Amino acid sequence: MVDRLPVQLPGIPQSVLLALQDQARLQGGVRLALVGGAVRDVLLHFNHSDPWRDLPDLDLVVEGNTEALAQGIRQRLGVERVPELRVHGSFGTVEMVLDGVLLDLAQSRQEHYPAPGENPVVDPGLLVDDLARRDFTVNAMALELGAGEAELLDLHGGQNDLAARQLNFLHAGSVKDDPTRVVRAARYAARLGFELAPQALEQVQATVGAWPWRWRPGDGLDGVPPALGTRLRMELELLFAREPWQQALCYLQVWGALPLLDASLQTDRFLFRRLRRAERLSVPLLCAFVAASEMPLLMAQRLQLPLQHQRWIAERMDFQAWLAEQVLPRPWQGWSAAHWTEELEARPWSAEVVALEVALMTPCWRPLLRWWGRWRHVKSPQTARDLIAKGFQPGPQLGEALRRSRLQCLESMR
Repeated sequence: MVDRLPVQLPGIPQSVLLALQDQARLQGGVRLALVGGAVRDVLLHFNHSDPWRDLPDLDLVVEGNTEALAQGIRQRLGVERVPELRVHGSFGTVEMVLDGVLLDLAQSRQEHYPAPGENPVVDPGLLVDDLARRDFTVNAMALELGAGEAELLDLHGGQNDLAARQLNFLHAGSVKDDPTRVVRAARYAARLGFELAPQALEQVQATVGAWPWRWRPGDGLDGVPPALGTRLRMELELLFAREPWQQALCYLQVWGALPLLDASLQTDRFLFRRLRRAERLSVPLLCAFVAASEMPLLMAQRLQLPLQHQRWIAERMDFQAWLAEQVLPRPWQGWSAAHWTEELEARPWSAEVVALEVALMTPCWRPLLRWWGRWRHVKSPQTARDLIAKGFQPGPQLGEALRRSRLQCLESMR
């Protein structure tokens, strides 16, 4: 195992780390460490021959004054090398660009959870405190930036879990404190090819089974801590946008963790087929995932989905009711393309809502798919100008003639 690493690391410009080291040394009493996924991926690359994964930014923890460190770098190097510097929050979290690389600098801190699932209470702390508040042992290591080399700080057995290619929570209450860590575990497992450690899997299943939280799936906004709903949505957005999502969801289902979101998703044997179809139809995957749940609108509100997606889900519920009451009891299998088009376009269903219904596999999904893919795009072979040339006057009769001409064209289609 490598406990000391050269400052020049793959994917990380040497000039960036040297500038940070120099400034920490100049200010004195400042402890500076690279943390998070960069450290994990560096060790996977050096120790286990994994391919290097490009990093969108670098996360650093400062045991000292973060803003003073960042401002000192800018004063010494100038705005040409540090064109952007923004300070956020009471802890002086700094976002800066150095030599074209985005850096997130945060003051070291400690935290505790006042109640399961609530936001943590955060206070200043030491670097070791900051590492202890993280999600997994493989993400709780730090490369402390010393003179000429980076020294690895591993207090929680992260290297052993990297070697075993497994994810381990830091403590026995990790899932109880923050259930979003389970979704994050599925993301990392799918991306890195890791498994959940046996004791971590036991914690997930025992915690979900005991249900220690004051909210339950199906609760509206009043029942769920707003920040928890936001964090769950953000983790799911990352899962669908950045990870091999089928593998990640498979992990959640195998671990018995989908009841965190909705129990019906845990037992839905068509879930992956529905989502693959949604992907082909360009339906937002998180919207389709929520729409497939037992109480989709409540789940959409709880996760604070975009309002447009909430509207689609609400409209889809109305669309389902229309299908159940007025379409499925009738011999719809014999309806022509023109009949389907008339029925659908006489009502306020958007194309996105019909695509969502197709993705979720309604019994009549085939004609709905044909309407979505072909029939709705059919135009009258005669234009308004053609009909006016034949003697029609602009007005309702002209519109009705165009409609009939289009329907005649649709009658010949399948």
